[in-house]
Amino acid sequence: MKKIGFIGLGNMGLPMVLNLLEASLEVKAFDVSEYAIRNGEDAGINMVKSLDVLIQDIDVLITMLPNDSAVNDVFLNKEVLQKIDKNTLIIDSSTISPEVARKVSMEAAKLNLSMLDAPVSGGVKGAESGALTFIVGGEETNLKKAQPLFDIMGQRTFFAGKSGSGQVAKLCNNMLLAIHMCGTAEIIAMGVKSGLDPFTLSEIMKNSSGGNWSLDKYNPYPGIMKEAPASNNYAGGFLNSLMLKDLNLAEELAALSDSSIPMGNLAKQLYEELNQQGLKDLDFSSIQKNYLD
Repeated sequence: MKKIGFIGLGNMGLPMVLNLLEASLEVKAFDVSEYAIRNGEDAGINMVKSLDVLIQDIDVLITMLPNDSAVNDVFLNKEVLQKIDKNTLIIDSSTISPEVARKVSMEAAKLNLSMLDAPVSGGVKGAESGALTFIVGGEETNLKKAQPLFDIMGQRTFFAGKSGSGQVAKLCNNMLLAIHMCGTAEIIAMGVKSGLDPFTLSEIMKNSSGGNWSLDKYNPYPGIMKEAPASNNYAGGFLNSLMLKDLNLAEELAALSDSSIPMGNLAKQLYEELNQQGLKDLDFSSIQKNYLD
């Protein structure tokens, strides 16, 4: 597993590739975005001009794509599944609907290809530091083959079950992430407007029963954590447009499973409003902006 093809050099894909290169693996990459291509070239990555070139002479193909349509386009419309060598392990780390993940995996199986859905948690900071969590669906035998790569790009790997299960778990996680980010931003603002220092309040709640990941790793209030997007005008990170995409997918999953999600629906409404306000390209912690006035 020394030769890697990688599709999708966005905020997450680029640092993932850099970690693979740091581990002395041979990586070539492809993206349709001129901006991503320039970033890849500036970082010293071997950027190739076509998918056909990318999938030649590789052991593993990893994809980090933005949505269902991009995954469908790469694997089915562009016929990557039909063209790729049968011995290549395919790892799709995009966050997409479980149904699309299952459909693509079934097509791969028909062609005797090995494929995992392996969405990630940990955000851009986790991708940069090689501390991602991989949430994997597929065959455990293929997970064992992929594990050395997951160990390079991440710190934890969880096997969720059959194909599509990784996506189900990721959507559950991201809906909860949206819920506690919304709640965290709302409560810090209430404390500040009631006379408390935001840092002190955050420390109290981090070490009390209100503690959560948003408080501990990704505080949404400006100036509390210098490395968090909130302290950089909410630039970069996990964009509001992507959070809304994931919440829409989670809503679809809830409908298919006949699950009640009143808090998830409210979080989706709040992120819809952020996107409508023209803030789609800000980090999702910018929900704090709703409460800063």
